[in-house]
Amino acid sequence: MTQPEPTAGSIAAERFPAHSRYATAEIVTAVDDQGVERRWLRRRFITGTDVLPTLAQHLVVAGDRPDLLAQFYYGDPLLAWRIADVNRAQDPAELVEHPGRVLRITGPDLSGGFGGAG
Repeated sequence: MTQPEPTAGSIAAERFPAHSRYATAEIVTAVDDQGVERRWLRRRFITGTDVLPTLAQHLVVAGDRPDLLAQFYYGDPLLAWRIADVNRAQDPAELVEHPGRVLRITGPDLSGGFGGAG
């Protein structure tokens, strides 16, 4: 049986590929009074990034972009969120706003998640 497309305000688990920051986020499901099922992601908390191995430190220069840094260090521009998480940036664009900033580039979390989600 084919599942219907999710409606506005709902989340489909299969929408998050393995490289997504939301891949390990818990999906909560509830049914309202009219029997409509709603799904959403639990809030994602970033924890434990201090224990990740540092692969490199990157000195931000004019023209740097988070996606290009992720491509260079991880081979995937969609992993810019990893650099943002470990450097405590809410928005990946914050990472490169100030040339001279030193960014920590980390390796993968071998325990099964990246920086925690919850």
